[in-house]
Amino acid sequence: MIRTINVVGTSRIEPETVLHYLSFKPGDRYDPAKADDSVKALFQTGQFRDASLAMQGGALIVKVAENPLVARVAFEGAKDVTSDTLAKEVQLKAGGTFSKARAEVDVQNVLTVYRRQGYYAAQVEAKTIDRERDRVDVVFEINEGPQIKVVGINFIGNASISDAELRKEITTTESGLLDFLRNSSVYDPDRLNLDRELVRRFYVKSGFADMRVLSATADMDAEKQGFFLTFTLDEGARYTFGSLDVEATAHGFDAKALAAAIKGKAGDIYNAELVDKSVEALTKAAAEGGAPFAQVRPRIDRDPLLRTISVAFVVEDGPRVYIERVEISGNTATKDEVIRREFRVAEGDAYNKLMVEQGRQRVMRTGFFKDVKVERQPGSAPDRVDLALKVTEAETGNLGFALGYSSNDGIIGEVEYTERNLMGTGQYLQVKLSGSLSGNGAFNVSWTEPRFLDRNVSFGLDAFAKSADYTESAGYTVAGYKDFRVGGTTRFGFPITEEFSTGINYTLMMDRVYGVDDDASLAVKQIKGTSVISSIGYNMIYDTRDSKKKPTRGFYFKGVQDLAGAGGDVNYIRSTSEARAYYPISQEIVLAGRAQAGNITGWGGQSVRVVDAFYKGSETIAGFKSFGPRDATTGYALGGTQFYSATAELRFPIPFLPTDLGLSGAVFASAGTMFGTDAASFAKAYAAANGTSNTLVTTNSSKLRASTGFSLIWDSPLGPLRADVATVLSKANGDKTQTFGFGYAGW
Repeated sequence: MIRTINVVGTSRIEPETVLHYLSFKPGDRYDPAKADDSVKALFQTGQFRDASLAMQGGALIVKVAENPLVARVAFEGAKDVTSDTLAKEVQLKAGGTFSKARAEVDVQNVLTVYRRQGYYAAQVEAKTIDRERDRVDVVFEINEGPQIKVVGINFIGNASISDAELRKEITTTESGLLDFLRNSSVYDPDRLNLDRELVRRFYVKSGFADMRVLSATADMDAEKQGFFLTFTLDEGARYTFGSLDVEATAHGFDAKALAAAIKGKAGDIYNAELVDKSVEALTKAAAEGGAPFAQVRPRIDRDPLLRTISVAFVVEDGPRVYIERVEISGNTATKDEVIRREFRVAEGDAYNKLMVEQGRQRVMRTGFFKDVKVERQPGSAPDRVDLALKVTEAETGNLGFALGYSSNDGIIGEVEYTERNLMGTGQYLQVKLSGSLSGNGAFNVSWTEPRFLDRNVSFGLDAFAKSADYTESAGYTVAGYKDFRVGGTTRFGFPITEEFSTGINYTLMMDRVYGVDDDASLAVKQIKGTSVISSIGYNMIYDTRDSKKKPTRGFYFKGVQDLAGAGGDVNYIRSTSEARAYYPISQEIVLAGRAQAGNITGWGGQSVRVVDAFYKGSETIAGFKSFGPRDATTGYALGGTQFYSATAELRFPIPFLPTDLGLSGAVFASAGTMFGTDAASFAKAYAAANGTSNTLVTTNSSKLRASTGFSLIWDSPLGPLRADVATVLSKANGDKTQTFGFGYAGW
């Protein structure tokens, strides 16, 4: 019989805390099994390094030895992984209690961090250094070893799609020259699982509905110098769409009317993504038609002989459940209203699983979060549910530096700061400073509120200052003057559909023409000084490209028109348009085309100033530094009031080069022209005002310029760049040509 319980060995911990974990109390009989349970419970607290129970007469003696406190945690030998990063992954913290079990767990946590960075030979050992007052320093001794990367990615069973095309779809890359700019060549088991799913999705949206990834393995070579990833695939047959129909069993719906929301058509290559988009579109159409609880279920019917997949979209009445509460957590920086306006599912709405998932995806697409999860929880009644929206925030600000070379401007540099979620409001801010040795420079500040007044309208403000040197000593376009512009723009954007958007803007700026060369055109001398330009404009954009960064199919169109003269000193109407089209010849070869046109016309009795005219060069027609109207005496460019051009090129991968280099080739043919100038009217006015003779004679040919050649395109970390080697087939007198050109690949 236990009459009393005595605790021995505590210093920081109260004896009552020890008694709490015992399976005995005074008056109980001593039981060895209960004694073992008590010792285990004491060890599990992590507070003790030793514990024992023994009976002495009628007293139960509980003897404990407390674990020491952690005075400091250090990481020795950590070079490529910072101590701050490792400190976040370990349980042991300064001021906490040390235990061997926790130290062993932390060793594994540190090893996991290193393995994710590719250090699979890393060794970690936890050691302690005794300090006064029963404290210890915990030191993790680390031998990082070499970084082991992915040296090969292979696919087995892919008869229809090449290895190179599949490598573009996954996130892991083979080790190469650009490893210092990225860590995607490091083997990560989680990334391998993601890549496995990305390969499957790519096949399924390419018509291979039965495709399976049989295995995805990572094997280290015999010398332990690198990993080889191997994906074993079973492609299956390639299908096309059969019939696409709607079966509306929900009350009051016309199946034929709903069918207009279906994406894709019979005969197209089967695409599982289009099926999902059709389900979303039909669900939205049903909700807008007065059935917020309607559910759309695709019924798939395969015909293995004809290799077609018919889809019947069944619209059914769903359970009548309402959303009672939407609770958001995890957003320490982003404001609740920013998330709610993207989620678009609120308290009191009908609960529709698809609409909730669409909302989750919209929140994720903001780019403000690493992860977004929605959990359904029971509400206060059977027909009520609560939604728990849990987000994990991502870094949204970045500071970038760029240094490069352009054949037009020479050495160029840029500093840019971007914040995509300003103060958690969802607003966009960009500050950019750029310049070149040719004397051109610019400073821009741009701010955008994507949801102005909580509506699907964007509102933005821009401020800019731009300096351009067109004197004989700088630049590729020599016009005999310098130009400085400073001003601001107010703009509104209106997305109409996913593909089509429009916008309006107002710009007010000051334009100063100075530094005019002595032999500059009289048209330039006439406009020397400062003018104010006040303009209003609009734009339209239609975009169906499959990728904004590297499109392979689709169409893009942009039209812009500006009216200067809403106040200010200058009157003109300027219109520009650009169309691009992309067509895949094969999985890796793409035919791309671009057409551009522009026109500027003065109004209200004014002509078009030289500084407001168009200036075009290699960015429009490869092989030309500049072309268009010129001063026949000095050869100085005068700009043009009209231009048009067209380019067709065939883009292809370069054989025998690793795909991770981001290099591809193209052969192209370009043609176009620029003509028209009002310079003579300004020269005449100058001559009359200054009592001099009008000596301006212009070359103003509308002759078609043309060139052909080949390009090397680099998908660089700074953006797409290209080098062109061009042969000029047709030119006009005064045009400046070049065989080699290097610059930004804008399309």
